[in-house]
Amino acid sequence: MPIAFNHTIVAAHDKRESAEFVSELFGLANPVPFGRFLAVALEHGATLDYMDVADGEQIHPQHYAFLVSEDDFDAIYGKIESRGLQHWADPGGQRPGQINTNDGGRGVYFRDPAGHYLEILTRPYGSGG
Repeated sequence: MPIAFNHTIVAAHDKRESAEFVSELFGLANPVPFGRFLAVALEHGATLDYMDVADGEQIHPQHYAFLVSEDDFDAIYGKIESRGLQHWADPGGQRPGQINTNDGGRGVYFRDPAGHYLEILTRPYGSGG
């Protein structure tokens, strides 16, 4: 049997706010309740399962990268800019307000409401260009 990624749990202070942020920004279906989680469906059946952390519990930011089409990049990046969301061309945040052109594609980093690092890119790393 081939091995495929199925889901990951994403910690949030407000699971609804974080799940809706990603689903709306990316043009995905609305989050669906699944037990104590709110699930955001991605391609190939994978989901981001948002879960509230206990009051006062610290969230350790994670990095989530999404491979998107050129058209999706334009749409998502347009929303990032129109909403005035901070964003960077690099993971270290040294190039604010810019995108990168790594491997002949485009990419950008930004944060979600829980502080996780999100990245959209149009070409996989190491694909050349």
